[in-house]
Formats: sequence, structure tokens, C-alpha cells
Amino acid sequence: MTIFANREEAARQLADRLMPFKDADPVVLALPRGGVPIGFEVAKALEAPLDLVLVRKIGAPFQPELAVGAVVDGPHAETVINDQIVQALGIPQSYITQECTRQLEEIERRRETYRAGRSRVDLAQKTVIVVDDGIATGATVQAALHAVKRTKLRRLVLAVPVAPRDIAAALREEVDDFICLVIPPNLGGISSFYIDFHQVSDDEVVEMLRRSSATERIDGAPPEPLVAPKATAARRAPNAVR
Repeated sequence: MTIFANREEAARQLADRLMPFKDADPVVLALPRGGVPIGFEVAKALEAPLDLVLVRKIGAPFQPELAVGAVVDGPHAETVINDQIVQALGIPQSYITQECTRQLEEIERRRETYRAGRSRVDLAQKTVIVVDDGIATGATVQAALHAVKRTKLRRLVLAVPVAPRDIAAALREEVDDFICLVIPPNLGGISSFYIDFHQVSDDEVVEMLRRSSATERIDGAPPEPLVAPKATAARRAPNAVR
């Protein structure tokens, strides 16, 4: 089984696979927080702008790690709900509505914290590369892709270090290009593919965005090295990926 030392190593391997898009006017969109170290390295390699897709998972009652859907930020909030799980668990609509509201409030907090007044990167007619540190159920990344596709893009690429086989097959249908380094038949958990899979902090996200933006403003200037942290009413999609 392929094991990455950390997100940065996985990102560098992913960047090598993405080099054909370097001259295709790319923009890198990362899912916070774990996807931001991936996006930072990929954007640096491709000399591309780095921005965020602010998306939050909607967890099942008493099973918060089980995604029943996800909501993503944008001019109009995009929500994807897995009806099969909702029906199987008998989750009431009131719970879905309440969780959507709560997660949108967290998205708003993150927007204020991460963007610090910076406007979104324009995606029109760009090659948009959506990245994360791995895909488990697919709910959050599917919501992100649905929101991104509202803009008239040139091309949409999804790139991740690891994703389970069935989810990878479903997500290939959502994008123009899907790049994944490891596709096991059964995932077991994203963290099992990393030695260091520490929880990325808000401060790390802000710092990586700052350094990426500074690099864009100074033509040819290399980015400052990252200091390694210590390890430590919804739109429904009946066939949504879990």
C-alpha cells in the first residue's frame, strides 16, 4: 500500500501528474482545511493562483463522520443530499435544514478568517483544478464540483492523492479529468495512507494563502518555505456519492 510521509509529499507527486495543465491557464481550488497544503504545493508547481472552495459536510445524527450530504459556499449556496442514507436512517427534513444553516454559519466564519478581505479568483474560461487530501465518501467534493460548474469554465479537473474505487468511478463522470495517485478497492480511512495526517489549523490555512498570494504578486520570486507543524431547502441528488 502506498504511504505518503505527509500532505506535502503527496502534493508534490500529484503536481507531477498535473504538469500538462501548467500552460492551460490553471486555477487551483483547495477544500479546507486538509486540502490547502495540497493546493499550496500544486499551485506553486503550476505557477497558478490558489483559492478555496468552502464546503462543509452534513453529518448524520449521532454519526457525525457519516456524510448525508454537504453544503458549499457561493453566490447561491449549493447543497447535495444523499437521499438513500437519509431514507435509510429516517432523518427528518428539519434536521437537514438545521444542519445546513449551522454549516453555512461555519462557512461564513471561515470565509472571514481565510480570505481576509481578498476577493475570489475569477474562474471564467479557466482550467480549474479542485484538490483535497483524499476522498472518503465523496459528499463534500461532489457539492464543491456542482458549485464550481456553475461558472463557465474551460476545463474542470479533480486531483487527489487517494480515493476508493467506487467513489472514484462515480466522480469521473463529474469532471473532464480525474487524477488520483492511489485507488484502493476499500479505503478504510484517508489517514491510513499518511504517516503525518495532523489536523490542519486555521492559522496554517491563512499563512499558506498569504504566501501563495505574495508569490503571485512578485514575478519569479520563490515562495517562502512552510514551517512544518508538529504532528499531532436543499437541492437533492438522488444518486449522490456518499
